[in-house]
Amino acid sequence: MLLFFCFTKAPKMHTSTLSLYQIKNKLMQLTAKLTQLLPLQTGISKNGQWRKQDIIVETVGQYPKKICISIWGDKINEKQLVIGNNLDISYDLESREFNGKWYTDVKAGKISLKNEDTPEKKEDNNYTINETNEDDDGLPF
Repeated sequence: MLLFFCFTKAPKMHTSTLSLYQIKNKLMQLTAKLTQLLPLQTGISKNGQWRKQDIIVETVGQYPKKICISIWGDKINEKQLVIGNNLDISYDLESREFNGKWYTDVKAGKISLKNEDTPEKKEDNNYTINETNEDDDGLPF
């Protein structure tokens, strides 16, 4: 099997345009089922009051994975956060070092309920045919 890779250079842009370009392409997406809500965390910092809701979601596929995702502040929507809901989640990964160890956070950018296409109910076509058969040997044909 041959693999071909194509690498291109990012176009040079004005500094403010580059920042906007990075912001627009920053978030990744996944669809997963909400399996657990961890306790809501609140506190007060120098910037004021904060809220953080951690959720556990499970991806679909041959090898489902459980992921802990943090939702901060106004992005917490209790109506969407119901166990069993399928969610479309835009998220960002961030790692930081502390005392020689690295820690990674998965932060939700936007969460919405997955639009599930409800298939039309198929009509049950059960018909009963009553025929009198002179050779009544108990066979249906």
